[in-house]
Amino acid sequence: MKIVLAEKVSPATLAIFKEEAGWNVVTADQIPAGGLPAELADADALIVRSAVQADAELLSHAPKLRIIGRAGVGVDNIDAAEATRRGIVVMNTPGANAVAVAEFTLGLMIAMVRQIPRANATMHAGKWDKKSLQGTELRGKTLGIVGCGRIGLEVARRARAFGMNLIGYDPFIAPAIAREHGITLVPIDEIFSDSDFLSLHVGLTPQTEGLINKHSIAIMKPGIRIVNCARGELIVDEALADALKDGKVAGAALDVFRTEPLKESVYHGIDNVFLSPHLGGSTDEAQEAIGIQLANQVRDYLKLGVVQNAVNVPSLNEDEYAELAPYMEMAYRLGQLLGHDAGVNNDSLLGSVESISLTYNGRLATQKTETIKNAAIAGVLRGADGVNRINAASVAVERGIRITEDKREHVAGGTGATLRLSLHWTRKDSSGPAAEGDWTGLGTVLHGSSPRLLSYDGIDIESELSGTVIVIRNHDVPGVIGRVGSVIGEAGLNIASFALGRATSKTARSSRIPEGKALALVQVDTTAASQDAVETAVATLRASESIESVRVVQFGAL
Repeated sequence: MKIVLAEKVSPATLAIFKEEAGWNVVTADQIPAGGLPAELADADALIVRSAVQADAELLSHAPKLRIIGRAGVGVDNIDAAEATRRGIVVMNTPGANAVAVAEFTLGLMIAMVRQIPRANATMHAGKWDKKSLQGTELRGKTLGIVGCGRIGLEVARRARAFGMNLIGYDPFIAPAIAREHGITLVPIDEIFSDSDFLSLHVGLTPQTEGLINKHSIAIMKPGIRIVNCARGELIVDEALADALKDGKVAGAALDVFRTEPLKESVYHGIDNVFLSPHLGGSTDEAQEAIGIQLANQVRDYLKLGVVQNAVNVPSLNEDEYAELAPYMEMAYRLGQLLGHDAGVNNDSLLGSVESISLTYNGRLATQKTETIKNAAIAGVLRGADGVNRINAASVAVERGIRITEDKREHVAGGTGATLRLSLHWTRKDSSGPAAEGDWTGLGTVLHGSSPRLLSYDGIDIESELSGTVIVIRNHDVPGVIGRVGSVIGEAGLNIASFALGRATSKTARSSRIPEGKALALVQVDTTAASQDAVETAVATLRASESIESVRVVQFGAL
């Protein structure tokens, strides 16, 4: 077995590989300049960090390569699609730096309230400016944690030790897990309005991009302090800079940015913002933990075939993959639709998925449904920290979500291969009692590649699962369809498709949706510039008397 360590790793990482008898380990300092392709000619595993570009050209020199291990989370430097095509597993190491990032987050909070950087600067300038440096304590303050994954929970553990009150927003975590960590789950608007400190620990999705903007800042408590050690794209920089200048936001500490390295920024010259060059995970211990975790994952795969933290598809032969890939895509998008409707991305309600059930019908029940299951769950949990179609099921279980499956090979009538996906959720509105319910969708693939919705909560409705779709629940009364078309047209949006369905007495018995209710899925053509038009249309529709709810789902590809 040959392992090529293309970049520098910790001694502990190297030791794990060298413990294996008969393994040939080639380290970065043994590879001459330009010599990596030659070393890969007979290599079984390639270990990289962020500098080596494992692209199609490099992989063409690695005919025996079975696995690429990335010491870190981001895999932008790895062509995962090409690796998949070549049967190469790509693994990363999410969570290994969680403690480092959590400690850094608390350090930034303390630095803000105690003005440590300014104290240091004034002392070096020969000033004893004690009076102007009086600070405040973390004790008794409310910390809002957006994203309660590995890092968010580590932050919670440490913040509790400081006597802080914890509130959190994460629709992917089971309430029991949150309670264990002293976190009260609340709607996202309540996070903004009630937090003294706000810490971001979510991944980048269409729903989280620009989460901190002029609208969310407007409802924040005056004097709030914001920490971002997650992704720079979560913040609209101009909006935060304005709020820092006018004092609405008392302070901010930013470790990540839209463009790195940061050279020119709207934050330059603003005294109450701390900037650091993406240092959250940069500790000796974190880098060693990442290396050890990766070495163990690679070793276990090469010796036992165990796949952990893979970011590409599981092993399938060419024919199996060709048949299953469209159904994986359908399952992923069906999961996005239901996860969104269960409250995952609702900005006024908190939805927490308690369980996910999958029923494979017809020919689909005879296939390797593990890939379908993970794709569906990845869709439901889209945006959760580090979730992909390989690790989605294990992440769901880790977060306290129950997964059940059923296979029904022989189904009378209907489409030959379908997936029925159901979510059981709980929801709490900021002023009312908790509620619970179920959303169910039936999907299939038409024409070999088109992911389609066939029914939604028992209502027969056929719609393509792609692009930007406005999901409308309304009273089944005259004039609604015309109103919807007019509002969308007046907003300057073009309707690509318009699918309608209505509840019947049969629907009412099976799904708790009473007669007199209807459902519409309206697909609209959008560009980056038309997002404001979508928001305008949605706001107008929500104000319509005959419309109960409106949501926008932006389907992404698996």
